[in-house]
Amino acid sequence: MKSKRLWLSLILAAVTALALASCSKTKSKPELEYMPDMAKGPAIKAQQVSVTDPAYTGLRGPVSGTISLEYEPYPFATADTIGPARQLYNTLPRTMEVLQNGRKYFNTYCIVCHGYKGDGQGYIVPKFPAPPSLLTEKIRGWEDGRIFHIITKGRGNMPSYSGQLDPEQRWAVVHYVRALYRAAHPTPQDLQIMKEQNLDILFFQEEPDTSSRVLWPKQ
Repeated sequence: MKSKRLWLSLILAAVTALALASCSKTKSKPELEYMPDMAKGPAIKAQQVSVTDPAYTGLRGPVSGTISLEYEPYPFATADTIGPARQLYNTLPRTMEVLQNGRKYFNTYCIVCHGYKGDGQGYIVPKFPAPPSLLTEKIRGWEDGRIFHIITKGRGNMPSYSGQLDPEQRWAVVHYVRALYRAAHPTPQDLQIMKEQNLDILFFQEEPDTSSRVLWPKQ
């Protein structure tokens, strides 16, 4: 019994001595470290490389072939307008729902520069260089794919809106741009319908089938 107490006393004394030995007068530097590798592990900031070990970086590289969760493959460069014009096609039907969606997105992201009518007289003008009007014959002659490409990649002072609008929403805006042009350049038949219905503006769905036209009062 006495031997057990002796051993316990010796162990307690050893632990106490070890604990006291590890204490330091300075808090930042212990006198005794049980596992120094844990206390002195490499610490570098994000995206930095270790000076002593170039292979050790703060940001691990992705596995080859990895893509982000919301990555949208888009093969055309910003300056390329020919490729998108020839290879991109608007698959959305020109329906009332699509036009309403296009109108909503246009009035959310485009109206500040291009204006409600698409004439380039947005809220920010003349504080900012006026963008070109969307109601010209030049824009009318552009393919849907080219307009979609400019919305996707941006052009000049216009930034990319691929982060704000997904592809389907961008195609809806393209349809709405076409509707804005038609509203600014009504045919004699359009004017007659507007007169009969006492409307200020006309939007359309399909041509030349007048039965599928959508009449839309001015906001």
